[in-house]
Amino acid sequence: MNPFEKIFNYQIMSRLDETGSFAVSSQERSWLKTMLRHEAAAGAFTQETLSKLERLLTDEEDFRVKDIIMEKGRGEERQVYHPMLRKLRRLIVQGKGVKISVALKHGGSHQQQAGIPCKLEYSMVKREWYLLWYGTRPHALRSTPLRSIESLEEYELSPQQSASAKARLAEVLEKRMRTAVIEVVRAYNSELSRIVSAFSCFDKTVSFDDNTGVYRLRVKHLADESEFLLLKIRFLGLRVRVVEGDYFIRRMMETTSKALMRYQADNEEE
Repeated sequence: MNPFEKIFNYQIMSRLDETGSFAVSSQERSWLKTMLRHEAAAGAFTQETLSKLERLLTDEEDFRVKDIIMEKGRGEERQVYHPMLRKLRRLIVQGKGVKISVALKHGGSHQQQAGIPCKLEYSMVKREWYLLWYGTRPHALRSTPLRSIESLEEYELSPQQSASAKARLAEVLEKRMRTAVIEVVRAYNSELSRIVSAFSCFDKTVSFDDNTGVYRLRVKHLADESEFLLLKIRFLGLRVRVVEGDYFIRRMMETTSKALMRYQADNEEE
């Protein structure tokens, strides 16, 4: 294990993140130059952004995909990119309201529902994007797959309506939030970069205790993401332990107890 991995992968990257900077390798620049030739690039970027990227990458070498990759036959693949992503990101950043028409699973649709978009999520299981948004009538937090959205348009809320809806949204999200504190076992401090990367999709902060030499990750997540977080904790195994968060401590104890019972039963049969 490289003794400097922790410094270069975590400390420097966290400093870059604080300043809004992003480090890009020559391989990544070459890959991007090649991918910009794909037909989907026109939908993923505005023409101004696309032209700027092409200009900045003029001197980069092409990424020779055909020389290193052999593609096997595959079934039909659903596109990861969705045409609504760019517009929704802009509306979320600007704090604008939207009117959404959503197709229902068993036919029909809900037309022109007003609300405020708050988050875009990608399901690795279903391989599709979801919009988390707060409906103003009725007042409820909803998760809608982008493929079900028939139409989407910007909706101007009055300052009073906007402030009231955002206050209720913040209250709803706060009620659904949970926090877990995960401690890195000292023997695995050299793997900090890998451990932090495992929780990259969660809102987290990392702290270090100079006296004990222990790293701790405070992870905030929505209640319905608890099972996914548990999956990450189990994947890391002996490298981490949960020190705060009654729900996670209880679930990890249940997992351990079931594993011990199984191995005990196997020994008795032998």
